[in-house]
Amino acid sequence: MRPRGVVAAGAPVQIAAGAPVQIAAGAPVQIAAGAAALTHGLLAVGPRLPDRLLNPLQRTNYRGQTVTLLAGPVAAVSGSVTAYAASEDVRLRRAALAVGLCAGALGLYDDLVGSAPNALPAKGLRGHLGALRSGRVSSGLVKLIGIAAAGVLAAGALTETPMERLVVGGVVAGSANLVNLLDLRPGRALKAVLLLGSPVLAARGAPARLVAGPFLTAAALLPDDLAERTMLGDCGANSLGALLGLAAAAACPRAARVALLAALVTVTLVSERVSLGAVLGRTPALGALDRWGRAAEPAGR
Repeated sequence: MRPRGVVAAGAPVQIAAGAPVQIAAGAPVQIAAGAAALTHGLLAVGPRLPDRLLNPLQRTNYRGQTVTLLAGPVAAVSGSVTAYAASEDVRLRRAALAVGLCAGALGLYDDLVGSAPNALPAKGLRGHLGALRSGRVSSGLVKLIGIAAAGVLAAGALTETPMERLVVGGVVAGSANLVNLLDLRPGRALKAVLLLGSPVLAARGAPARLVAGPFLTAAALLPDDLAERTMLGDCGANSLGALLGLAAAAACPRAARVALLAALVTVTLVSERVSLGAVLGRTPALGALDRWGRAAEPAGR
């Protein structure tokens, strides 16, 4: 029997006057309310932190305006916690919490260390590997390896075979990298999370519950990102991307996971030579979606 006062996911909710009601884990109303409340609550509390914590998060965006990377830690915490709370499978919820927070922490490390005055000027996969060949380890390479390792460990919730774990780990790292590559214009990375997460959300089941929290976190962050008040940075982009990758891997059979990994690797390699923003600009439908809600770019940009 269902415990008294708990409503199953998807069931109509009838509330008697004064009767306390809990919504079962994974119910859409609970996930939406939890993700929105947690995201906005953290955004409200963040600016009250000491200046010594906030100042390193200040950045100048492409328009020359000062924005804060505070949305990054907010996205990592809210997306990871709501993914954990919404998932019913114990191993999967632990995997989501671990991979989301780990990717966020490594992204924050890259945000802070990678922008330091004495940081290595390594950008992209080619830059990171070039630095490694010269005997130096960039913060971006540390982040990439760390997220891939976290993905391989989290893959234990989906598969037991070593090869499959490597595939899932690659999907998690590749997805984290893809969302991060798109975080160059207001709203672009968050729109990608919403667009790519929609098929997983529509699939229902465990993958949908896993992606619902990060999906709604992205939706809650979008207005401030479009208004150029906040920026995801590596912290938020990597965390939401890693959670999206884990959910996508959970939704796919074995062959589809390999195909997904191949697609992510292809996009990563293409991005070394071709700007993804330029590709979006040459694709009318995607270009219109990319520009939606964003102020017109300065001339010559």
